[in-house]
Amino acid sequence: MAASKEVACVVSKGIKIRGKLSGSGNLIVEGQVEGNINLQDHLVVENTGILLADVASRELTVHGTVSGNVDASERVFVTERATVVGDIRAPIVVIADGARFRGNIEMDVPLPDDLE
Repeated sequence: MAASKEVACVVSKGIKIRGKLSGSGNLIVEGQVEGNINLQDHLVVENTGILLADVASRELTVHGTVSGNVDASERVFVTERATVVGDIRAPIVVIADGARFRGNIEMDVPLPDDLE
């Protein structure tokens, strides 16, 4: 069975975008984006990518730098060389050893009655 290849929009290295980005589909940031991002699918910030924005997406993977609050409906993955400054809300948050993070994490996980 052949795997289907997903198409993504790429903000290439050397490109700087300011404003609001929204829509469906995957987005890969290799350059710089400032503003707000509302994406229905997967957002990837590559090693050269700088995101100065609040983000709402299904999934976020950070290899580069993110400064802003993140709200993901499924998962946030911060890799070992990434930097994130801002609050993260997602059911699954993975922060690899070596990653830099400053902010709060909120996961929608029901707590036992004696901890609430």
